[in-house]
Formats: sequence, C-alpha cells, structure tokens
Amino acid sequence: MSWTRVLVLCFLTTLLILTFSSVVESAAVRDDAKPADPKGAARQVFMPESDASNFFKRRTRRSVRYYELQAEQRVKIAASERRREFNEEQRNEYENYVEEDRDEINERSRETNEQLREYHYDGLYPRYYWFH
Repeated sequence: MSWTRVLVLCFLTTLLILTFSSVVESAAVRDDAKPADPKGAARQVFMPESDASNFFKRRTRRSVRYYELQAEQRVKIAASERRREFNEEQRNEYENYVEEDRDEINERSRETNEQLREYHYDGLYPRYYWFH
C-alpha cells in the first residue's frame, strides 16, 4: 500500500510542475537574445537591461510638456495681472469723475442757495423774530 502512495505523490508532483511551467514565462530579458514578439502584459512589464538601467536617469529630467504648462501658466498670470490693472485704472477714473461731478453739483447748488438768500434778504436777520 505504501508504494501506491509514493506513486500517486510522484504523479501529483509531476502534474503540478507541468501545470505551472506552461503558465510561467521567463522574467529575465537578455540584450543579446531579443524575443520575437512578446505577448500581452509581458511587453508592458519587462524591458531590456540597458533601458532599465537608464530608466531613472531619463525620468529625472522634466518633460517638454511640463515646461509648456509652466509657460502657459505664466502667460495666463500676466494676462490676469494686466486685466486687474486695467480694471483698477478704469475704476479709479470713474471714481474721480463721480467725485468731480458731485463737487460741481454741490458747488452749483450752494451758489444757487446763496443767490436766493441774497435776493430774499431784507436786512433783518434772523427774519422770524420780526415776522410773527
């Protein structure tokens, strides 16, 4: 009975080895022997040793897109600054115009009141004491 257990155990071990060996592909890619056409995820995950050694050196440099974004942001910031200055200048001009116009209106109304007071003045001040 013991020899059947050993035989079954050997068969199961062989079956297990064959099952995993058909699924697993090689993880090491050598430079001299390039695979003809890696399939699926193997093409995305594995890379040659020369590319892998230079990967982080290349990644430390900023991409051209980064500098384009920075330049675009600087242009937008400059445009918004110019717009803010223009709006501030327009607001200041309008406030000055309104202030001068208000001063002119107040001056005219003061002059009109002064003229009316002089026209109706009868020499007695305050008038209400003499006109009960």
